[in-house]
Amino acid sequence: MAKKSKKSVGTPATVALTAAGVPFTTHSYAHDPATASYGEEAAEALGVSPDQVFKTLLADVDGTLTVAVVPVSGSLDLKALAAAVGGKRAVMADPAAAERSTGYVLGGISPLGQRKRLRTVVDASAEGRPTVCVSAGRRGLEVELSPKDLVALTDAVLAPIARS
Repeated sequence: MAKKSKKSVGTPATVALTAAGVPFTTHSYAHDPATASYGEEAAEALGVSPDQVFKTLLADVDGTLTVAVVPVSGSLDLKALAAAVGGKRAVMADPAAAERSTGYVLGGISPLGQRKRLRTVVDASAEGRPTVCVSAGRRGLEVELSPKDLVALTDAVLAPIARS
């Protein structure tokens, strides 16, 4: 069962949200290290549709690390991501490079409060939702906020980058 909290739990993501004065809710749950999918685990623990929980993926687009935020119910379309940022070719980023650049561990990478601000693209399906959940910066902790605030705080582009 997920716990809800209105106060910050002190990850770089929640600190950034608090500093920006953005309303958000944190949801914590017991993370199972044996889980195959962090995002699906989060959706199940929170009791919400996998379409509402978004995973944060890093890709290398023409030599530049780029953040892609897509629903856990789908997968990232690398060609669409490259097109969304005016690139030609995208490949998934090296996991070690993703962790170094963001300051987060895999399964806990948040699009918010990253060590270095990277180009970010949020899947267009987020736009029609009242709220979305993304990692709050560690496994077992999600933050729920409006898609509008997510896009504004990450200076993201909205584009159809997910495949069902």
